[in-house]
Amino acid sequence: MSLTPVVLGLGSNIEREQHLCAGLDALAELLSDMRCSAVFESLPVGIKSGPFFNLVVAGFTQLPLGELDRRLKFIEADNGRYAPQRKGLPLDIDVLLYGDLVGNFDGLILPRAEILKNAFVLWPLSLLLPQQVHPGVQQSFAKLWSETQIDQQLWPVSFSWAGQQLTSAQLLAAYPVTG
Repeated sequence: MSLTPVVLGLGSNIEREQHLCAGLDALAELLSDMRCSAVFESLPVGIKSGPFFNLVVAGFTQLPLGELDRRLKFIEADNGRYAPQRKGLPLDIDVLLYGDLVGNFDGLILPRAEILKNAFVLWPLSLLLPQQVHPGVQQSFAKLWSETQIDQQLWPVSFSWAGQQLTSAQLLAAYPVTG
């Protein structure tokens, strides 16, 4: 079976480090050649909650789209996403891109609209895959980010997973968090 490139978006606003690391651990079992973007903290969009940590992951999968999405739901469930008493969002994993697919695939719309609507998706995506072209609008993610008019507050944060620093010191220095 051939490998399909896939890009996923991850977010958490409850025990953020713990849930994102657990999600990345599980994804490392699912994807080959997995690469992670820098991690960003952002104020919530569309819900009342505490700040989120978000990042984007790219890799390759042998799984068909429906099976990949089903397994992502299991990873979310393992982290309390669907618990009846949960407060907030422990772990959210979205398929942003699956190969060059464009359209509605059993309710999964690709590329995911959040790429162009949310800075916490587009900024890390532009850093991880700057030259990759958005299959819907045919522009690179770096160009889309440089031209975006998205009005959201977010900033890079220091974050380590599996012994590696995901957010570079240069990025942290370029966007210091001010009180």
